[in-house]
Order: sequence, then C-alpha cells, then structure tokens
Amino acid sequence: MKLLASVAAGLVAVLAPVTASANVAKVDANGFVIRHVVQLSASADETWAVLVKPSVWWDSEHTWSGDAANLSLDARAGGCFCEILPNASSKKAAPRGSVEHMRVIYVEKPRALRMLGSLGPLQSEAVNATLTVQLKPDAKGGTQMLLEYVVGGYARTPFDKLAPAVDGVLAEQLKRLSSKLGGAFAEAFPAIEPDAAATLPVAEPEAQPEPPVNGEGDVMPLAPEPPANTGKIIGR
Repeated sequence: MKLLASVAAGLVAVLAPVTASANVAKVDANGFVIRHVVQLSASADETWAVLVKPSVWWDSEHTWSGDAANLSLDARAGGCFCEILPNASSKKAAPRGSVEHMRVIYVEKPRALRMLGSLGPLQSEAVNATLTVQLKPDAKGGTQMLLEYVVGGYARTPFDKLAPAVDGVLAEQLKRLSSKLGGAFAEAFPAIEPDAAATLPVAEPEAQPEPPVNGEGDVMPLAPEPPANTGKIIGR
C-alpha cells in the first residue's frame, strides 16, 4: 500500500483531462502543509455527493486491501473514513480486519469537511494530521475545491522527504476525483524540489490574490501561508 487520503462517488461526466502539480506549501523540521485548488464544472451539491464516496474515485493501488470498493466514509462528526480488509479465502466470510484512515471532526454539507488522520505510511509515525476540504460555488454553476493537509509531530523519515510523496498521492486522488466531475488543478503554489526542501524552512509561496467572501456561509479561502496562532477559528 502506498498512501491514503479522502473523498468522492458516482457522477458520470467524462470531461477534459487534468494535470496535478506539487503543492507542498510549507515544510520544516516540525511538519509540512499541502494545499491544492481544483476548479470543477459540477455544482457544490454534485461535488459533495462524489466527495463522500471514496470507493468510487479513490485509486485501489493506494489502499491496504487493494480494492477501493472496501472504502467508506461516514460523513458526520465522529464518523469514520474506514476500510474493510476482506477475508482472503472468501468475500462472504467475516472480514479479517479493518483500518481507520481518518475520523470526521467537522462536516457542513455541501461546504466543508474536516478529518483527523495520518494517511498511509504516516500511520506508523507519531504525527497528527488534519485534512480540510472546502467547496465554494462559482458564478458559472461550478465549484472551487480547496484542500489542505497539515501534518506535524515526530517521524523517523525527515518531513522534507515525506512531504513530496504524500503530496504526489493526494494530487493523484484529486485528479481522479476531478476527472469524474470535470475540472482542472490550479497551480496555486510552486513546486518544491527535494534538494531545496532539505534546507528548512522551505519555499515561500508566491503571493496569491484571495477570492472575496461574499457573505455568511461562503467558504473562507485558505491563506497562502498558515495563519498565525491568534485563537481565531480557521475555515469558517
């Protein structure tokens, strides 16, 4: 198994191909931050319906069981982004085990989903990680999706080595999700070369214009830099 992250289910829409780019926004000795922006032609409601069914869009190569059909996401506070490990001798027999990839801590359909969990190889390390997905309708009936994965703690492999690998797998899953809904990745943050990442802290992203917040209930855009610890709630 390689890595795992979260989100999406059954819309039929074969649209323009998409490309993923490295979006490690920050990495240092304490952890790293990954961000992606995806522009989708589907509505926020349609995007949400796919987002919460990872069995439909997640890559089977990045599961413990080898089959994305064994993934499920209970989209409510306390709900589990989990995977069943079927019995090797018979699918009808009791499962040989299960995996909790992440746990839901905030859900607001069809605007925001936040989960705690260390995906894939991070699961065996002493790290904490938070994945936030925010959806914002656009004027053309489509949706802007913003994803942020914040990882911190202690890992036996340096974070500057882990971050590009984690980002690559997250980007691939978003590409698969986007291909079901129609969309393209925005190169919101510059790629970090492995050699450059070795000098910590790394890569100051270019300043990006923040999209306006048009009223209560809109998605608060993710800032180009992790915000200072002011006590203010993030993502609202």
